[in-house]
Amino acid sequence: MSYMDAPAMSKNRQIALVSVAILHVLLGYAIVSGFAISVVKKIVEPLEAVNVKEEAPPPDEPPPPPPKEIEIPPYVPPPEVSVASDAPTNSITTQSTVARPDPPVVAPPAPPPPAPPAVAPSPATPRGRGNVFSDDDYPSASRAAEEEGVARVSYVVGTDGRVTQCEVMQSSGFKRLDDATCSIIQRRFRFNPATRDGQPVAERKTQPVRWRLTN
Repeated sequence: MSYMDAPAMSKNRQIALVSVAILHVLLGYAIVSGFAISVVKKIVEPLEAVNVKEEAPPPDEPPPPPPKEIEIPPYVPPPEVSVASDAPTNSITTQSTVARPDPPVVAPPAPPPPAPPAVAPSPATPRGRGNVFSDDDYPSASRAAEEEGVARVSYVVGTDGRVTQCEVMQSSGFKRLDDATCSIIQRRFRFNPATRDGQPVAERKTQPVRWRLTN
């Protein structure tokens, strides 16, 4: 390189620097005047035009099932447990008893009042002299057949003093004598009736009657 070319290179360098300075000034003016904003809009508009597909929301979850009702079994007290352990020297029995509530105490019913003592009735007593047997009462057929014996009879004296029932408890051995015994008692015997608390009551009597022939 010669010394003559040096001034030319210096001049070119100056021109380049001036060009760069002018370019910076123009760029700054473009920014101030809105040129850069329009350029930015042109860059952003394609981006905004792109449709962004929104994802559909997930479907609603079904409601949870209602809680199941748990059936609580009735309380059953544990059984009494008796644990016995055999030892060579001692025999120990351990018994575990579950405390149970005492049953309610129910008072027993009051006993009924005692019944008043029974008052024995006053017995019936003979009335008049007709309550006896005589030889004239002997049945003629039994006298002729020489029938003898003891008839035991049971009869009821009514509230009017008359005999209402008569039956032979022990026979004399002869039907004619048995029938004559009840017939005479029912027809002729009279009594003062038995009484209880001042009121007449019926009474049953038992009486033996001996039939015996005399010379």
